Amino acid sequence: MSSTAVTDLLAALADGAVEVVDLTQPLSETTPVLVLPEPFANTPHLSRRRLSRYDDDGPAWAWDVLELGEHTGTHFDAPVHWITGQDGDDVASVAPSRLVGPVAVIDRSAAVARDAGDLLTVEHLEAHEAQHGPLEPGTWVVLRTGWGARAQDEAAFLNAGPEGPVTPGPDVAASKWLAEHPNVVGFGVETVGIDAGAAGGFDPAFPLHNFLLGAGRYGLTQLANVDRLPARGALIVVAPLKLVGGTGSPSRVLAFVPR
Repeated sequence: MSSTAVTDLLAALADGAVEVVDLTQPLSETTPVLVLPEPFANTPHLSRRRLSRYDDDGPAWAWDVLELGEHTGTHFDAPVHWITGQDGDDVASVAPSRLVGPVAVIDRSAAVARDAGDLLTVEHLEAHEAQHGPLEPGTWVVLRTGWGARAQDEAAFLNAGPEGPVTPGPDVAASKWLAEHPNVVGFGVETVGIDAGAAGGFDPAFPLHNFLLGAGRYGLTQLANVDRLPARGALIVVAPLKLVGGTGSPSRVLAFVPR
């Protein structure tokens, strides 16, 4: 980007031609977390222990100790999160250039309103390219489902039924398509994980984790305000902690969106 391009972006931000949209859900003790069946270990909800609050332990400052899982709230999945990506990047090793890029939004919100377990298919992805043009290099594909409206109600957000969670996500073929597309850097969702709720029963199980992270790509979960993104034309900025050895990280995710 030239200095003129940076100056133009700053001017567009100043005059409102471009707005910054926060795609991050609030992170607190009530933020929903993934629940795995026994005998698997589960991540805790966020908790905090006070160190000082303008008192004898720190008269002029306040701070806390946090406990939370790497995959809590709006968070980033690194390749090493999954067995197929175990030799890939940890969070600290991800190139900064891969954390900033164009966004392509696949809108399945109407279908998900009818069927909470709606699956994204190759046909949906190809239809998006047919309508909006080929994906640009470095693209983050984001699935819009309307699920973010459930984010403050853990039961509704996880939507677990007698046979397991019912949430939208890609089918096996779409997962493979995303992992093999040369211009896709990562995939983002509004739900608790990048795979569909039923994906544990797919072949392979959890295909998006399997294929996408195995291909050295990345995941983003529990996004907010996806309805404020256009199908194309926005720029995403993903900011995980630079956590050495990290399999994932809670992240602040922002988008630059033309008005």
